[in-house]
Amino acid sequence: MTKYKPDFKAKIVHEYLTTPQSSRALGRKYSISSRLIRKWIQRYRLSGIDALKRRRHPRTLTADFKLSVIDYYQTHEESMVKVAARFDVQACQEKPRTL
Repeated sequence: MTKYKPDFKAKIVHEYLTTPQSSRALGRKYSISSRLIRKWIQRYRLSGIDALKRRRHPRTLTADFKLSVIDYYQTHEESMVKVAARFDVQACQEKPRTL
């Protein structure tokens, strides 16, 4: 179960977009991480209101899709987080292993 309902997320994103309040101010107002609010805003801007809704079934990502995401990341100057938001996948930020 998700912690925040889609209607609540949409309310905060709408408030951010229609008022001069920053994500930090909204985070304090609603006792939510401003980073999480910025993530919702970014997902909304890239994919619309449906990006704020919970998926009913887990997705199966094909190898071709995964390779296209990796190719996009390597050929564009965007952060891993932005690429993950663009393709609606979770960013994996593991530290490189040392031997």
